[in-house]
Amino acid sequence: MGSIQLTSAKNGLIGTVDVPGDKSISHRAVMFGSIAEGVTTVKGFLPGEDCLSTISCFQKLGVSIQRDEDSVTIEGKGIQGLQEPTEVLDVGNSGTTIRLMLGILSNTPFHSVIIGDSSIGKRPMKRVTGPLRQMGAVIDGREEGNLIPISIRGGRTKGIIHESAVASAQVKSAVLLSGLTAEGETTVKEPHKSRDHTERMLKDFGVITTSTENTVTIRSGQALKATHIQVPGDISSAAFFLVAGAIVPGSEITLTKVGMNPTRTGIIDALQAMGADITITNEVKDAGEPYADLIIKHSSLKGTEISGDLIPRLIDEIPVIALAATQAEGTTVIKDAAELKVKETNRIDTVVRQLAAMGADIEATDDGMIIHGKTPLNGTEADSFGDHRIGMMLAVASLIAGGETVINNSEAAAVSYPGFYDVLKKLEQ
Repeated sequence: MGSIQLTSAKNGLIGTVDVPGDKSISHRAVMFGSIAEGVTTVKGFLPGEDCLSTISCFQKLGVSIQRDEDSVTIEGKGIQGLQEPTEVLDVGNSGTTIRLMLGILSNTPFHSVIIGDSSIGKRPMKRVTGPLRQMGAVIDGREEGNLIPISIRGGRTKGIIHESAVASAQVKSAVLLSGLTAEGETTVKEPHKSRDHTERMLKDFGVITTSTENTVTIRSGQALKATHIQVPGDISSAAFFLVAGAIVPGSEITLTKVGMNPTRTGIIDALQAMGADITITNEVKDAGEPYADLIIKHSSLKGTEISGDLIPRLIDEIPVIALAATQAEGTTVIKDAAELKVKETNRIDTVVRQLAAMGADIEATDDGMIIHGKTPLNGTEADSFGDHRIGMMLAVASLIAGGETVINNSEAAAVSYPGFYDVLKKLEQ
């Protein structure tokens, strides 16, 4: 267990940050390249622990993958070319890896066993294993296939119409990936539109899906063809600097080439609703994944409500949005976010307990939290509990807290942002 000691920023945060590659897109680039025909190259790959787990799993499935810092070369095996692994597939801390890989493995007529760390051991998988079983995959695991270790034997699946109870890109992606070889068509319906990285990237690999507002359909028999993927900066990583720039007096931070996929930009909408001074420049919209530079300056914030269709577009950013709300005048209400309970930690409880310990006026609700601001924060001994987004949120909180903040389990940040604390420190004047 590692710890880091941090103190407040005295003179603001000034500088430019090249945020690392998007985690969701990096995962998919490796997976789709592995089941494509030919050699796929990926630039801007995120070398975080989660994405390295994806590489390791597909190497165990017989795929040749070479990595040089943020560049990856994948010698695709085709959808039917994966090999039965001789070892268990360890996804580490990565929910994206296990859920999307289950969709891919449902197409393989061999046996695989998937494990992960203690956090993954608590995360529900039945939302994925349920529809995959309905499609014909043979799946078992603890709590009837809800918890790891999970075993799967795929092959001979059939298309279904799956009405998902939650707006989850992971569930949608797993079912669509199974649909690549399932008999007939496969359709996923969601209560709200979730991230569409899978649909966009499948198009890059030559696979067509059809979509309405909250429904996506894929037709079987389409082969993926190797391509080149340029991964934009991860807006979920940029979110920590957006909030830091907004709440630390005297700050002005430029974030370069940040992904601007409309299904992910809820953090910008929420901060702008709170009065944040955000400028969007150098937009590139004609790429498979749009991106732009973002400039954030310190400003006065006000409370707002974050709910409904906005939640799937910023679910991973809620911990740091809650921090911003502690520095906003008035009350911020976050609701319709029960999905936070099944992340790396129960992020409703974890966020509320950690920020309350620093002096925030914050309370948990069944599906979110209520934050009353503006409240001064005080340094304390805090804990990420192994959740990368909690650890990074606490680091940003330390910049405005009086005294010293100690963050235990600080190494969790490496899951999505290796070197995060060093980058944050370099911005201090």
